[in-house]
Amino acid sequence: MRDALAVLLPVACSGCGTGDRAVCASCRVALVPEPRRIDRAGLAVWAGLEYAGAVASVLGAFKDGARTDAATALVPALRASLQAALAGVPHGAAVEVCTIPSTPAARRARGFVPVEVLLRRCGIRPVPVLALARERADQAGLGAAERRRNAAGGLVARPRVRTFPRTRRPLFDPLAPLAGRRFLLVDDIVTTGSTLAEAVRALAAAGGETVAIAVLAETPRRFPRHAGSSRQTLRDIAAQGGYGGRTGVVDPPFRTG
Repeated sequence: MRDALAVLLPVACSGCGTGDRAVCASCRVALVPEPRRIDRAGLAVWAGLEYAGAVASVLGAFKDGARTDAATALVPALRASLQAALAGVPHGAAVEVCTIPSTPAARRARGFVPVEVLLRRCGIRPVPVLALARERADQAGLGAAERRRNAAGGLVARPRVRTFPRTRRPLFDPLAPLAGRRFLLVDDIVTTGSTLAEAVRALAAAGGETVAIAVLAETPRRFPRHAGSSRQTLRDIAAQGGYGGRTGVVDPPFRTG
């Protein structure tokens, strides 16, 4: 069936450009989940893949190349990351999934929210409790310190307003609207962790608790001593807080959010 469709509707691999498949067999091997626990901005984060090579190409094509046909190949890694993150969560109140909101510009340009598309493929519907508190610059191209400053105060957590039908009083404490609620925070890619840290802060400020964090892929941290074969200079790597290196990866080549 796939071969017949490839004749009628020819496509190129979103990872390497090989014909006839949205993601070819070789690139699918690179997308086999390898969940790992990493530390970013003082947070424990579970990632399903390393952002490099075919992973970077497929994810970039999916997010900003209109290659939504690549979503199916990315889902297993996100699902594995979610499962690994939840495995260490103690029993208690239900855990809700929330995501980092996209900027209006990114949503308009893409026509969809990448993380939400992947979560739906996992059978998960995130709760919209995080919102942008202000305009912020695109994180791509910013150094680690610049990312922290750009992300600080950029998010706010608030539940959907629900009221009693007669009194019209809110069903939550206005001083801690998310009190008693636990969240699994999900994003597509983590670099320095500044945006995730801001999301955790915003949830906590509203009384919520972030019990786990999962991402599809993590940008590997390469210290200058490992960068001998990199196309980047030592100054470039140092300016980015040590991210990048042999993979040539410092920032995702697509818009954040």
